[in-house]
Amino acid sequence: MPVVAELFYQKGKPIDIEAIVSHKANYGYIVNDGEMLDEVLVTFFKSPHSFTGEDSAEISIHGSVYIQEKLLQVLVAHGCRMAEPGEFTRRAFINRKFDLAQAEAIADLISSESEAAHRVAINQLKGGFSSELQLLRSKLVEMTSLMELELDFSEEDVEFADRNQLKVLLQETIDKVNKLKDSFHLGNAIKNGIPVAIVGQTNVGKSTLLNAILGEDRAIVSDIAGTTRDTIEETFNINGTLYRFIDTAGLRDTDERIERIGIERSYRKIAEASVVIGMLDATNDYESMLSSARDILDKLDLAHQQLLLCINKIDNLDDHGDVLKGRLLQDLNDNSIMVVCLSAKHNLGLDKLYNALKLTQPLTSPDVTLVTNVRHYEALLHASNSLNKVKEKLEINIPTDLVSQDLRETLYYLGSITGEITTDEILGTIFSRFCIGK
Repeated sequence: MPVVAELFYQKGKPIDIEAIVSHKANYGYIVNDGEMLDEVLVTFFKSPHSFTGEDSAEISIHGSVYIQEKLLQVLVAHGCRMAEPGEFTRRAFINRKFDLAQAEAIADLISSESEAAHRVAINQLKGGFSSELQLLRSKLVEMTSLMELELDFSEEDVEFADRNQLKVLLQETIDKVNKLKDSFHLGNAIKNGIPVAIVGQTNVGKSTLLNAILGEDRAIVSDIAGTTRDTIEETFNINGTLYRFIDTAGLRDTDERIERIGIERSYRKIAEASVVIGMLDATNDYESMLSSARDILDKLDLAHQQLLLCINKIDNLDDHGDVLKGRLLQDLNDNSIMVVCLSAKHNLGLDKLYNALKLTQPLTSPDVTLVTNVRHYEALLHASNSLNKVKEKLEINIPTDLVSQDLRETLYYLGSITGEITTDEILGTIFSRFCIGK
């Protein structure tokens, strides 16, 4: 802040640093060696009421690239230096403006590509995730302290922690940790795009559908069977949610080695997808369509995956596929399956597809905590394992000192998420992913 105050002039003289009012925009000029560089607005932020918790200043200048570069040169010449990636957020964390989970939420907020990802990041930035972890740690600290107090009175054979109450509290904690851990699947999908695999036999219009969704010729389209030899992935934002569409090789028996490799990859992508779009050709006979639909259905785990069947090429039908749709739903007899009719080539029915995709999203409240960070997921996984060890040892009356050790491990893993327990190496890795400065 002193450097900016030295360069900032009002009414022909440098601003009086002692008279600066925090959080107030000041109109004036940047002057270097008697030469005016630009007409500016400068806002000073006094400690501790700033983003980093330290004295700081923001300079609003005109958009000239020359002015930007020249101002940076002037600031460096007067003793400033360029900020490192994530440095401001790291300083804020060190100065206890927020915890590590909230700091990482800032990076997620900056990189969010959809309304859903933005909403999750905002919830974490507000401290929703941190509050839940703090509550868990407070219960575990109470458990650990009571058990370790018993160690101090081991000769008197005193039991401070009621084992039945301890088991109830432990199970509640395990359930909560597992719920947070299991939310990573959805949270990661929202952050990086819900994976949607487009599958089906050759020449049913899979690549044409991908191109129609993206509005560009991303995948090669041909009447020659087996054109798609590998998976193609692209993200697309639909109604505020990011989807990661995966065009796969046509499913069929083949002796062609390269195509067979592509089909094997298709099977892997089907297993990884949250939603599977099964493409059917309306110009094929009905029994062939039904057989294809059942083949796709057999490859899915409907407990964790959603099947959306698309009857394609309805421009060739007089009834736009309504009869076929009704027959399929009746013969498949599964209420979890959705069917839409469309023509990918002519962009007919895409709105129905988008509405159906919206129905595949799990219903979540804006305040529901979702884990989106793989570091947090790994910490919760370790915490869950440690808590299960505690449960097992309590059930067979293992000595208190061995049980409390696993509780301490759990506290360590949960504390590593919020930064209550951390190392410089971890911090360096986390903040190196931020953009320059922020």
